[in-house]
Amino acid sequence: MAQPYSYDLRCKVIDAIELDGMKRCEASEYFHISRNTINQWLRLKAETGDVQPKVREHTGHSHKITDWEKFRAFAQKHPDKTQKEMAELWEGEISDRTISRALKKIGFTRKKRLTATENETSKNELSLFNG
Repeated sequence: MAQPYSYDLRCKVIDAIELDGMKRCEASEYFHISRNTINQWLRLKAETGDVQPKVREHTGHSHKITDWEKFRAFAQKHPDKTQKEMAELWEGEISDRTISRALKKIGFTRKKRLTATENETSKNELSLFNG
């Protein structure tokens, strides 16, 4: 999200127009901002009496899982369950995709074997070449 122009710049532009008599198009070129922005600031000043930028609330993502230790214990308790089954067992409404992202975040893997196994085909090919 774009940052609002600084309060200092807003005041300078408005003062240049209102006090110094600069035209809006001149102020636009001089301060390198659009005329629409200047019009919005003038409208804001007429409505509120100031050109302070509006305070925006951060509307970030609402996370379904907030207690990660509790989720880690839940994942350790149900290692044999599929993600869909885990989503059904978790308290509250949650999707299997959310479970997948959460498992990845805490470092759990879906692989069940602790050690990797060698490919049997490669063993057979090596025995053919070695005689």
